[in-house]
Amino acid sequence: MKILKTWECNASLEIEKIKQSLDPLNSSSNIRTTVLKIIRDVKKNGDKAITTYGKRFDKVHLSPENFKVKEREIEDAYKYVSGKFIKSIRLAIKNIQTYQKHIRVQNVKQLKSNGVLLDTLYTPIDSAGIYVPGGAASYPSTVLMNAIPAQVAGVEKIVMVSPPKEDGNIPPERLVAAKEAGVSEIYKIGGVQAIAALAFGTKTIPRVDKIVGPGNVFVTLAKKEIFGYAGIDMLAGPSEVLIIADNQANPSFIASDLLSQAEHTPGISILVTFSKSLAKRVTSEIKNQIKTLNRSAGTSECINKYGVIFIAKNINECISLSNAIAPEHLQIMTRNPKAVLSKIKHAGAVFLGTYTPVALGDYIAGPSHVLPTGGTARFSSGLSVNDFLKRTSVITYSQSALKSIQQELTEISEAEGLDAHTKSVKIRLNSNKKKPIRR
Repeated sequence: MKILKTWECNASLEIEKIKQSLDPLNSSSNIRTTVLKIIRDVKKNGDKAITTYGKRFDKVHLSPENFKVKEREIEDAYKYVSGKFIKSIRLAIKNIQTYQKHIRVQNVKQLKSNGVLLDTLYTPIDSAGIYVPGGAASYPSTVLMNAIPAQVAGVEKIVMVSPPKEDGNIPPERLVAAKEAGVSEIYKIGGVQAIAALAFGTKTIPRVDKIVGPGNVFVTLAKKEIFGYAGIDMLAGPSEVLIIADNQANPSFIASDLLSQAEHTPGISILVTFSKSLAKRVTSEIKNQIKTLNRSAGTSECINKYGVIFIAKNINECISLSNAIAPEHLQIMTRNPKAVLSKIKHAGAVFLGTYTPVALGDYIAGPSHVLPTGGTARFSSGLSVNDFLKRTSVITYSQSALKSIQQELTEISEAEGLDAHTKSVKIRLNSNKKKPIRR
């Protein structure tokens, strides 16, 4: 893990180099061509295309009648997980529900004034699709962090798609998490074909209003391409953490947090401190701790490739650098973390104090761990219950209220050359001047 002094380098440029190397939108044109081909194929050929790509990419041949996970499979999944796992999942669900209910936007009071009534309604979308990646890990937390906000919003149909293993099954932890989280339907499909199926629908798989959840570069580009046919949460890149620490911070804690981010392979791990001594102790701790990890090889490669320690001049420069980077996860380990927080402008989620590792946010604290990456925390937020709600304006005018703004409305509509707009007002106000027809 390299150590750089901010007065000897362009720190922002160094970070940008790392981000650019991992940015899914910088992928080759060949990848985008492949993604578009699969999307068009699924849109045209539906289930047949999904079977073809499942066989090619997931190495499993599933006919349409076997796409959907059967209730019996979910029941059997409970036999392969421990009671402690189920208890832990239920605690996580409780915490996530509590937090999401707390931040759920509420309908506001009506605005009333002289015959004008303005109201605002917040209503859930009808359906949501959750993508849960495959790979070596089972990712039950991804299920919870995407499904529970939708559930709390009141989404009626929550559809989950996830690539199966070569035996045609989805890991039991994933199925149990989905059942506990209130997922309506689960399908054994992954990759671009899964995103396309959710966006357009097939004979077997329902179309949804919004697609959320992380994935590899192909999945991310697929979400970008289908946007407009369905909503999406974000175009997420590799996970990242930035730690601001002073000379009193515990180097072993910092090292463990940097390594937990590198464990994502790839994951970007950044420490910003003004203490040269701390920087040296953290690098020593990383070398010692990495030997004990189950995924030591991949984590070691990742931390060396995408990890960096910046030594700044002072705490204010640490804060400025953090704001410039706008990290997904920001940890603050200083004497007075709240004082540092007061100067933070951009971060997906902030973890304050010595005993608040990012792992809490990943699994059990309550806020969703689906967060903006790649600096997008400058203008966006993490996934929440409110991303599954639509805002609808309700406008009511009385006759007198309409008459009171006739002149101003006419001035604007005629300036735009849209006289039909003007007439739509006049016809209402003039209609009452006509005498009623007697029969």
